[in-house]
Amino acid sequence: MEEKIITEGKFKYIEIGEGTPIVILHGLMGGLSNFHGVTDHFPKKGYKILIPELPIYDMPMLKTNVKQFAKYLEKFIEFKGLKDVILLGNSLGGHIGLLHTKLYPEMVKALVITGSSGLYESAMGDGYPRRGDYEFIKKKAQDVFYDPAVATKEIVDEVFATVNDRSKIVKTLAIAKSAIRHNMAEDLPKMTTPTCIIWGEDDGVTPPDVADLFHELLPDSDLFWMKKCGHAPMMEHPEEFNQILDAWLEKRGF
Repeated sequence: MEEKIITEGKFKYIEIGEGTPIVILHGLMGGLSNFHGVTDHFPKKGYKILIPELPIYDMPMLKTNVKQFAKYLEKFIEFKGLKDVILLGNSLGGHIGLLHTKLYPEMVKALVITGSSGLYESAMGDGYPRRGDYEFIKKKAQDVFYDPAVATKEIVDEVFATVNDRSKIVKTLAIAKSAIRHNMAEDLPKMTTPTCIIWGEDDGVTPPDVADLFHELLPDSDLFWMKKCGHAPMMEHPEEFNQILDAWLEKRGF
């Protein structure tokens, strides 16, 4: 990631551009660079992009859960003095965005979710006992995408290092369990924040019927499909992702 990571107080984040704030929330195994396409495109369109580094491995064990990350996000938004933010989250980041919007609806102007947890999570823990098996981890990482080539050696190495770090794997499993426990099916019908749902037709982690269910339960949502696309649309087809989001923001007047 060429963009400079800013460290201020207890926050580490990337900030680019000026204008309406879009706060991006990365997933469990996803780094800040997963959103390169978004950070390249939207500042030119009059948006300020902020990507906080979520303290996934730094929270005390008892606070390693979705709710604490939603509260952390709120503190970040307050710290930066932002109002009327647009939240964009992938995977666990989508779940954190959804819960934050439920807890602090007055802060969020719009929500964008892609491959989000919150309704369904395929069992994350099934493969982890085979920690030392690089090929197995590589296959797991490739399965996240429609095109296995998107899982570069750099991405696989990062996942491999994480699952072989005992404290990180314990936290990873704690978060995964917290995401499964924190099902939002009953909350969503009460959440009126305009929501853009962008989903890969070939998402094997949060399958397409999850997107349909989000669309059905969220009162003010639009659902867009991306073909030949897995769990991380903004990485796999960044230009198409940007076009969809751009058009939606324009249509909604954001």
